[in-house]
Amino acid sequence: MAKESQFDIAIVGAGIVGLSTAVKLIEKHPSYKICLIEKEPSVAIHQTGNNSGVIHSGIYYKPNSLKAKNCREGVKELISFCEKYGIPYTLSGKLVVAVDETELSRLKELFERGIANQVPDLRLIDQDEMAEIEPNVHGIQAIHSPLTGVVDYKAVAKKMQEVFESKGGRTYFDHKVLKIEERRKRCIVHTDEGEILSSIIINCAGLYSDRIAETVQKNIGVKIVPFRGEYYTLGEKASEKIRSLIYPVPDPKFPFLGVHFTRGISGEVEAGPNAVLAFAREGYKKTDFNLKDSLDSLTYPGFWKLVLHYWKMGATEQIRSLIKPFFVKALQRMVPSIQEQDLKSGGAGVRAQALKSDGNLVDDFYIIETRQTIHVLNAPSPAATASLAIGRQIADRINNRFSV
Repeated sequence: MAKESQFDIAIVGAGIVGLSTAVKLIEKHPSYKICLIEKEPSVAIHQTGNNSGVIHSGIYYKPNSLKAKNCREGVKELISFCEKYGIPYTLSGKLVVAVDETELSRLKELFERGIANQVPDLRLIDQDEMAEIEPNVHGIQAIHSPLTGVVDYKAVAKKMQEVFESKGGRTYFDHKVLKIEERRKRCIVHTDEGEILSSIIINCAGLYSDRIAETVQKNIGVKIVPFRGEYYTLGEKASEKIRSLIYPVPDPKFPFLGVHFTRGISGEVEAGPNAVLAFAREGYKKTDFNLKDSLDSLTYPGFWKLVLHYWKMGATEQIRSLIKPFFVKALQRMVPSIQEQDLKSGGAGVRAQALKSDGNLVDDFYIIETRQTIHVLNAPSPAATASLAIGRQIADRINNRFSV
């Protein structure tokens, strides 16, 4: 058993959502004993540490959804946090580019959604303005979001850990949570290093959030299906062609945003990601395979309904993953001068996407509660941008519902 093993609140998962929740809780309740439990040796190893670092402005999300609300509020809190603690960030701006007339109606709909979401300074611009912002872009019209930016979320997460621990929070690394046992007045967190007792448990375990939730409540209504997003990086000469962030108009038939260009906080330009099924929840390489993880996806009825609905798009993404020229062709729609030799293999991330049994991907953040537990079961992009707002909401849920 851990040396100090009894807490008021225990948070499972030291990604950015778990960390921001820990910070918000300990700021609001400095007298509470709060701990973070993480199976890895440090913070931000998985989704947080492998994303593209974008600070989203809130264009894409359904108005009045949790994503829209938390992104709008979270981006302000994130920037304030970075300024307070001296974490570098830049609001370099972003173009969402319509390449031809078939995309104009979708571009306009996206612009109207951004306006409904109160995204600041959003504009529709023509070819001349596009050329001023990104001289190498090809398109006929674009949305310009000047307050979209980039940051190193790993640096943000590490600073959150420091803030949490400086205020008396305790972090247990190398503690893999096996199950949660909910008792009448307290919970027992069973880990591979012993038991930790807590009045309240908050599950922010990302890729494993469904499995942990199912130890408390059998029918949670969703399954985590992992999707790998693979990136290339541009060589030095090609990187000069990209000044900020360049995205395609998203296809409403497909639940991901499409391959795009991102000039990161280090100045390196990433191209991607695609979206392919990962055969391991931590499957960062094409060859990674885990039997349990694969069976979890392949035996879930919702997965085959998803495949039936999106098989053409899925096949296209798989081809892009396996055949580099197809990936390059997708990028050339927006920046025609990019060539295959400009792209070097980059990193990859795995998105923990919640899927319903009817084959529909969960489109919004999804959080459920039991008597003494809270489970964050779907927190993909823009969760990093929105993390501090999500953390504040979870802290509010504890105030409103739970007694510690």
